[in-house]
Amino acid sequence: MTRKKVLVTGGAGFIGGNFVQYMVNRYPNFDIYNLDLLTYAGDLTKHKNIESKDNYHFMKVNIADHHAIIPLFEQEKFDFVVHFAAESHVDRSISDPGVFVRANVLGTQVLLDAARAVGVTKFVHVSTDEVYGELDFDPDTFFTEETPLQPNSPYSASKASSDLLVRAYYETYGLPVNITRCSNNYGPYHFPEKLIPLTISRVLNDEKVPVYGDGRNIRDWLHVLDHCSAIDLVLHDGEIGEVYNVGGHNERTNLEVVKTIINTLGKSENLIEFVKDRLGHDKRYAIDPTKLELLGWKPTYTFETGIADTIEWYLENKEWWEQIISGEYQGYFAKQYSL
Repeated sequence: MTRKKVLVTGGAGFIGGNFVQYMVNRYPNFDIYNLDLLTYAGDLTKHKNIESKDNYHFMKVNIADHHAIIPLFEQEKFDFVVHFAAESHVDRSISDPGVFVRANVLGTQVLLDAARAVGVTKFVHVSTDEVYGELDFDPDTFFTEETPLQPNSPYSASKASSDLLVRAYYETYGLPVNITRCSNNYGPYHFPEKLIPLTISRVLNDEKVPVYGDGRNIRDWLHVLDHCSAIDLVLHDGEIGEVYNVGGHNERTNLEVVKTIINTLGKSENLIEFVKDRLGHDKRYAIDPTKLELLGWKPTYTFETGIADTIEWYLENKEWWEQIISGEYQGYFAKQYSL
């Protein structure tokens, strides 16, 4: 039987990296191709445990490079594409929107052209709940797959644009696609500039933890391994052309998240430093994942179990995040938060 080839773009990043490991270990009869440009958030050390496996392959390629991507697809004839590769940090998108348009919009269009050229079995586009805009604080309101797209940051606008391209390639060319839109992920190998790993690393070093505004902004937290299992299910069983929301049923204010980490680590809440709010900061995200649950998925992590496991992982893997937050990252942090 011919081995299936699965291309995972952005497989050196946080979610894509966890998905690569999940797929390599779960499907030894699939060849998993990790394609990544290795920008600031890309890191291959996380794959040391799988890099010697026969079904794991790495390629350093820019997804927006048409002259590299098209020949690669024609040579390898991938069966499936799971597209994570994206610039994803809202703060960085506010500073430099153009980078996000090139990577997230143009890069997706190049991949779609390549997938169409070789006739892939399915193209799964991994997106975000941020494309829906924001919700108010009414606990009975949720994003569904029918919620209109109303992005409020350059990052979410670039992701909404790529979502619409994926939809257009399905409607116009019949390309077999699915779109997934997830809530905020957390877990192992989360890049240290994001809220949870940022808080953990700062608290462990007894440094001030920046919290935007009053800290009341609400996010629905999803453990990255629950997200991986959801994408796996959509890849195999998702109905062609459909969108699936992936939510963790774990709404918390940013301040609650920070206090949970501080208290778990036995430190003082005096480490919290409220800073000027982010431009266009969305109030609340919350997902109704009923459609995906009807397909057979449910999250296995509560926020309590997931955050405890995540804190423990960062305690046990200091060498990974300490080398990231040293050097150039210090300049970015000081500029972003004025601390």
